[in-house]
Amino acid sequence: MCDMRKLITLVLAAISFVACTQKSVNKNMEQQQDSLITRIAEIEVYDQYLDEYLAAAKNVGGESVAKEEGVICIFPMQVKDEPKTIRIVEIYRDEAAYKSHLQTEHFQTYKQGTLHMVKSLRLVDTHPLAPEAMEQIFEKL
Repeated sequence: MCDMRKLITLVLAAISFVACTQKSVNKNMEQQQDSLITRIAEIEVYDQYLDEYLAAAKNVGGESVAKEEGVICIFPMQVKDEPKTIRIVEIYRDEAAYKSHLQTEHFQTYKQGTLHMVKSLRLVDTHPLAPEAMEQIFEKL
């Protein structure tokens, strides 16, 4: 009987531990998700610079993700029906990662090298509806 009580006590303690640990993990994930910077850059490029701009935009995203731990995604896209229109999905771990990204040599090379090519730029801050799904989305690549 005494062994059964010990077993039940151990099982309940283990269940309690797992529940507390899961709550802690969930809270940590929520905090990380709340700190994410998610944005869409909407860019219109002048006709005469389109090819040059596209070449520059192709490189900065991959380089940023490869070199910067806090850069989760920089994914440039060209609108099919409006080739001068570029959309860039940007996801940063937090504000500090975003600010750090802005100071990097590769971003500054891109930014300063393309300033004269950009007719308009609009940064649209977003709020992810299902940030927990990012792991599954990026896992398929």
